[in-house]
Order: sequence, then structure tokens, then C-alpha cells
Amino acid sequence: MLTINDLYVGYGDTLVVQGVSLDVAESELVSLVGANGVGKTTLLKTISGLVRAKSGEILFMGENITRLAPDEIVARGLIQVAEGRKLFPAMTVLENLELGAYTKEAHKQKKRNFELVFEMLPDLKTKARNMAGTLSGGQQQMLAIGRGLMSAPKLLILDEPSIGLSPLLTQTMFEIIGKIKEQGVTLMLVEQNVHHALGMADRGYVIEQGRIVLSGPAMKLLHDEHLKKAYLGM
Repeated sequence: MLTINDLYVGYGDTLVVQGVSLDVAESELVSLVGANGVGKTTLLKTISGLVRAKSGEILFMGENITRLAPDEIVARGLIQVAEGRKLFPAMTVLENLELGAYTKEAHKQKKRNFELVFEMLPDLKTKARNMAGTLSGGQQQMLAIGRGLMSAPKLLILDEPSIGLSPLLTQTMFEIIGKIKEQGVTLMLVEQNVHHALGMADRGYVIEQGRIVLSGPAMKLLHDEHLKKAYLGM
């Protein structure tokens, strides 16, 4: 579904992403893990068309999207839930969700997707008329994910969904991600929480200093000595 070939991305003369290649197959959950500042968010911005690659290519459903505008990429069903939620705090939960269904394809499926979101995230249903800014941190993250689901994603990319959450809410968030996977949605999860991210993934990639240094089945990566020392403190 998503294929990235030898991607280089930078700002000015500084390269942030260096020769990254990865792929996500239909119905997979693929986790990209790494520390802060190693190029994860830059890579995601490039996939979504917010940053231009210096070289390399990004293919989605077999089409080269490397030079497409962000709205064109979203219209094809490649949806990103950004780090930091990026909600409209002075709008209601319902209004924030409706904004996710602005593309033609998503608008057609709006009723069905509302039902799916409220079934999967019942807190949003009970808070539907509340302003987004009044929600707890965990509820705001649920709303950001719900808005992404309203966009009828073929591929849903989640950027650091557990950031700023308590251990209990982090566990809840990953349970929600598991439910989304059960619905058949293809997922790419970008996380610093290595144990959770790889623990639920089909495959994983480890990025360090803008380069993929490890890749393979997620369970195999969790037992890799380098990863255990670098990220799990073992």
C-alpha cells in the first residue's frame, strides 16, 4: 500500500532523513520507532506532502505521490493524525469529527463512520456537544484519532499517540489502536514507546539519525540486543 524508496529530506544543507526505504502492506500495522529528533516527524510530513523530498520516491496504492499537494494525498485516503492532536478547541467534539469528513469519499461514508467512531470511542459520543478544549488529554487524543477515522482512511498514520498520557491512558490508547486494526484499517504507528508500539505491530522499523538501522517482524525486533539496550534499558 505504501512504499518509500531511498528517501532523502532536509532543511537547507542539513539532511534529516537519509536514504529511508520502508513499506506498509494492506491490513498491516507497521511501527516506526526511534528517539526524539531522529527524523520521524520529518518523514511523516514528507509522506503527507507538507515537506518536499530532495530525492527518492513515495508510492501509495502504486501511484507516485512524492510531489502531490497535501489535499491531493488526503483525497487518496492517506490520513495522518499529527503529534499534538491539532484540534479546534473552540469547536465541539461533533464539529471536529465532521471536519474529518470533508473529502468527497469521506462525506459519502460520514454516517457509517460516525457510528464506527462512537462505537469504538464511546467517550466521544457522551461528550459530543462539549467544546474540544474542555476534554482531558486522553479524550483529546481519542478525538484526534476519531477525526482521522472520519476521513475514511485507506492508510491511517498515527504520530506519537501516547505522548503526554499517563501509563493507564497509554494502555487505553494502544487498546483503541488494536480495535482500529481489528476493523481492517491499515496502520502506520510512529512512537517513542518501543515496547507498546512493537508489541502490537506486525512489522517494525527502527530509525536512528535519519536512517533505518533495523527492520523486520516486530516480535523479532523486540528481542534484538541493540534495541533492548538502546530503547528498553535492558
